[in-house]
Amino acid sequence: MKILALEFSSSERSVAIVQGRGPRPATESDSLSVHEVASTPTGASKDTSWKVAEVVESGALGANAIGMIEAVLCQAQVEREQIERLVVGLGPGSYNGIRLAIAVAQGWQLASGEEGIKLLGISSAECIAVQGQEEGLAGRVNVVIDAQRGEFYLAGYDLEAKAWNAVEPLRLVTLQEVQRRDSAGERFIGPDVAAQLRGGRRVFPRAATLGLLALGRNDFVAGEKLEPIYLRQTSFVKATPPRRLIP
Repeated sequence: MKILALEFSSSERSVAIVQGRGPRPATESDSLSVHEVASTPTGASKDTSWKVAEVVESGALGANAIGMIEAVLCQAQVEREQIERLVVGLGPGSYNGIRLAIAVAQGWQLASGEEGIKLLGISSAECIAVQGQEEGLAGRVNVVIDAQRGEFYLAGYDLEAKAWNAVEPLRLVTLQEVQRRDSAGERFIGPDVAAQLRGGRRVFPRAATLGLLALGRNDFVAGEKLEPIYLRQTSFVKATPPRRLIP
């Protein structure tokens, strides 16, 4: 199985390919950082070894999606036609970044024809929690993501050495609640905001982790069904019609 994962929801964007163990790529990109790990994710067979090639791009500029995909395909020695699944981090986070990842997935599925690849969407908050676990965190943590307008996305997870559980669903909270919980000694992880909290640690959602999470999933969706996670009510205010001046 070969999975392409796109995670563009934060300021550290990444693309990864997860596949059965094979030969090590010969070179690395000079302009993009590339990582390889061998891992056995939760839900995968314990006698199966998986190889992950990952390309990471940081900074304020928009994601160089095509360049990152070409780089990771080269590193993994995989052709576009060999990709069987494509997984997207649905956020919450950068709306433009998430939309870009979804557009790439939709176009890829459309171009793949009747035998099209299977698409998955996974919460970036879940990805952050599992990434924290991969980085050695254990116990109760709160994933926190800036939602702008003085609000934050917050979800609670219980991390163990080989398992994790969601214990508080993703929701919008105020700055005051985050500060109160921080003062009470709770721990926070997330892309940017967490580093500003006393009990915070910066953890980015990574495409490699996203791809490994996809191994245990079969809730595939059509491209048009992929939507960013956005908890606010969408509201539109109809503009007042222009006044008509009668001469």
